[in-house]
Amino acid sequence: MHRLNLTIDEALYEQARAFSFLENKSISQMIRESLSEYLDKSKEKKAQVKLLLEADDEKEILAILKDDSFTSQDEFVKKINLWKYRIQKHLRKSL
Repeated sequence: MHRLNLTIDEALYEQARAFSFLENKSISQMIRESLSEYLDKSKEKKAQVKLLLEADDEKEILAILKDDSFTSQDEFVKKINLWKYRIQKHLRKSL
């Protein structure tokens, strides 16, 4: 786990404290659960985050961030297989 300093306004803190008491959970646990739920919402962003975390250098990261159109692995495989099919078809015609 990592320690994180978080700044929130007083009213939000008091609400979190009351919820924490009623649910018998720490505020930290509530924030972890809420953040996990928030991060799990978008499958497309989740895939991009995975690429960012696996990227080797800053240039690769910037290229990933710059690309607005993200292709999932399944879509990529479909495109590649179609490409292979077209090449094979062309080669057959050439023979």
